Amino acid sequence: MANWTFLTNHAHVLLCIADDADARIRDIAERVGITERAVQRIVSELETDGFISRMREGRENRYEIHPDLSLRHPIERHRAIRDLVKMVRGR
Repeated sequence: MANWTFLTNHAHVLLCIADDADARIRDIAERVGITERAVQRIVSELETDGFISRMREGRENRYEIHPDLSLRHPIERHRAIRDLVKMVRGR
């Protein structure tokens, strides 16, 4: 694997959640290539900053992204989360 990528781990976790709202932390960690603890921290940050919502369903979590929110960095702030998801998914 490359030493760096164009997207951050936060973006990768968000994209995993966009692909599967029922994704387990373990599965996201494996897909992104980071630890479960790192995914938990990122999910918590995304939730705290309003980019996702987490709903408890029994013993499982279900996530919802908020696609209308703007990306954070000044260079991409004119784009919404949905634009990032669409770009990566190709649809």
